[in-house]
This record gives sequence, structure tokens and C-alpha cells, in this order.
Amino acid sequence: MKISATLEKYGIMGRDAYALPTSPHAFPDGANYRMEISGIERLSTLEAVVKEVDKQGVEVHRLISTVLGATLVPTKELLEFAQLAHDSKMEVIITPGPRPLWDLGKQIATPEGVLSGMRIRGQDNVAYLVSDIVRCTEMGFRGFLVWDEGMLWLLSNMRKNGDIPKDTVFKVSIFAGHANACGAKVLESLGADTFNPVADLSLPMLGAIRQAVKIPMDIHVYLFDSMGGFVRFWETPELARVCSPCYFKIEPGAGVGALYKPWVPQGSLAELAREKVGYALTMKEIIQKENPSLKISRIGAEGLAIPKP
Repeated sequence: MKISATLEKYGIMGRDAYALPTSPHAFPDGANYRMEISGIERLSTLEAVVKEVDKQGVEVHRLISTVLGATLVPTKELLEFAQLAHDSKMEVIITPGPRPLWDLGKQIATPEGVLSGMRIRGQDNVAYLVSDIVRCTEMGFRGFLVWDEGMLWLLSNMRKNGDIPKDTVFKVSIFAGHANACGAKVLESLGADTFNPVADLSLPMLGAIRQAVKIPMDIHVYLFDSMGGFVRFWETPELARVCSPCYFKIEPGAGVGALYKPWVPQGSLAELAREKVGYALTMKEIIQKENPSLKISRIGAEGLAIPKP
């Protein structure tokens, strides 16, 4: 049996995409790439991003927000956050509060236990997580980070049945750990609207994923030191061509655990956010120089989960 041919019967490539084919897909507006900035934790961080985007004249489309957990942010601040993002036409992906590292069970926090993955432990925690998501939808948020495939199944069915708004978007986190086309097809089948593969995939590996699924990929081009610490700015023209539609993720820093905590000074978060906007401009300039045929979405483009306060 020729294994490569067998795999192809199931809608996936038999090898990584070494020929680097141009993606046949794009965002609804015809664009190939968008910019995503992580760690927009508080209202003051968002205010800094909005001002810097205006100053730099660059498009920033998506904000990964409240990584500390939306539960820890007061309702008044979240409402103001939703209004400012709405006015600025930026998509917000909320990180809901309860998650494994908050739990009383600590297998996930041990060196070997972490290999079991970021799964929600028990039905009480499932209910708590859904409660935080519902709380945020009631404030107008329409995008949420998901890292557990079981939760993705549940939330997609809740969306289908109208238990949460039908225009809600689910982004699957890097912490779900998917690294090939098979996993990507599973996520797409479960209702993922966009997903973040593990960060250290080569261009042919990413290309093979793109040949299997249509949903946008969220690709790290600047990664935490704790997870590899690489910069892929000069690859962005080829990434956009091969992986379209894709979001370029900008996430520098020492590590997630060190940065996204409630006690991190808001001024530090705002300063780092301004730096990230500058990196988005650098990438856009590189892409426009190396392959001007590639398109970036305009601010407020179709398909963005912009809050509806």
C-alpha cells in the first residue's frame, strides 16, 4: 500500500507541501492576511493600541484579550473595553476565566502532567467556563478563545441552537496543541472559525494544513522566549501566499505566565502593546516590498468578531 496515496483519499496531503503551492483561499474581503496582537489585557492596554494604530497608520484587526481571565476584569471595565473596540472596528477574542491552571487539581501544573493537555476538569468547571462566556456575550463580545475540543463541540452546538449568539466566533488556542492537517480537519469539523497551530511548524508543514482546510490559520511570527523565542518577519510574504487566509500573531516577551497576570503593571502592558503595533507595520512593509500582490484586510473588514455593546 502506498501510504501517501491512501492519506490523500481522506482530503489530506501524503507529505508536507514542499512545492509550497499558493493557497486558493482568502478572507471574505479577498485579503490574504490580517494582524493579531495578543495580551490586550485591560482597557488601558486597548487605549494604547488604538492611539498607536492611528499614529503608525497600520491595520490591526484582532486583539487577544483578557489572557489573565475575563472573570478578573470588572464588568464596568469590560463594557468600556467592548465600546472602544467597537468604535475602533477591532475584533476582540476574549479569554474566558476558569481554566485548568485556576483549578484545585494540579496535575496540569506538574512537569509530566502538563502532557495531558489543557482540558477542562469536571462538569462544574465546564459550567463555570460557559458562565463566563455568556457573561461576556451579554456585554457584546463575540469572539472567544477555546483550548479544549470538548468545549469547542459544546460551544458550537450552543451557537447552533441559539443558546449563545449565532455570530459568535471561536478561535482554537495554540494550547490545544494541533500540528498537522488531521487535527486541523477535526477542529474545522467541530465548528472552529480559526485556529492557532503549534508555533514551530515549517512552511511546508503549514502549507499541507492549508491544503486540507479553509478556516484561517493564526501563525506566530514573534513568539515568547519560553516557547521558542523566534522571529519570522522575513517569512511573512511566503506565509501569506501559502497559508492565506492567515492572521500573523505578535507575541514577544519572557513567557505567558510572567506577563499576563493581574498584578503586572498596566503601564508595562501598554508600552509592550505599542511595540507590537510597530512590529505589525514592519511586517506589512516587508510583505508590500517582497510581494505587493498580497492583500491586507482593511480595518473593520467583513467577518471580524467586532463587539456589539
